[in-house]
Amino acid sequence: MVGRNAIAVICARGGSKRIPRKNIIPFKGKPLIAWTIEAALQSNSFERVVVSTDDKEIADIARHFGAEVPFLRDQYADDHSTVSQVVHHAVEKIGGNYDVVAQLLPACPLRTADDIKNALNEFDGQGFMLSVTKYGWLNPWWAHRDESGQGVPMFPHEIKQRSQDLPEVYCPSGAIWLANVQTFLQEKTFYGPGYRLFPLPWISAVDIDNYDDLEMAELAFNLRQKHEILY
Repeated sequence: MVGRNAIAVICARGGSKRIPRKNIIPFKGKPLIAWTIEAALQSNSFERVVVSTDDKEIADIARHFGAEVPFLRDQYADDHSTVSQVVHHAVEKIGGNYDVVAQLLPACPLRTADDIKNALNEFDGQGFMLSVTKYGWLNPWWAHRDESGQGVPMFPHEIKQRSQDLPEVYCPSGAIWLANVQTFLQEKTFYGPGYRLFPLPWISAVDIDNYDDLEMAELAFNLRQKHEILY
């Protein structure tokens, strides 16, 4: 990423439904969003770390932990707007001459500064790159849907194969999405043509949507701390 100017955008609306006020709920002694802001700042990878929010309380907390909040957005704050729309809006509002934009979801508190640096070092500055993680023991090739009480395999050929004989499959995580700014402004999505994948360890990729995810994130945090102490 040498020689390229990068900006980080953290999207945090106030009206989350599955966990009310999710982006600022306490998580291991800090508001949830603080973990993402601090990881972005500690990576020393960005010219600016910007939070896009529609909520004054979130804005105040974000500023307290060192992020910029140059505006309160008055659109793309509903249940139907996509992260790509929010980031596109933010980049246009902020302006400036940046080469790379990074989207960092505050619901991924276990992504680290090193994860961010590694992703940016892997990114060639062109096109798009999305963080992903392996599915692990939940093998998606064996997925089923229920049709009137009858199990129907999503992949009828693969369901008959051993897991070790099937190709690795990855699940996107909102931890770190990268894009060339000009291409992103044209395509208006991080899922642009030829997007690449950046695998993360499952702990770094944990994405909190509901209370079960929150409990898992807390367990993952404790597990990581235990391993750091042991090793």
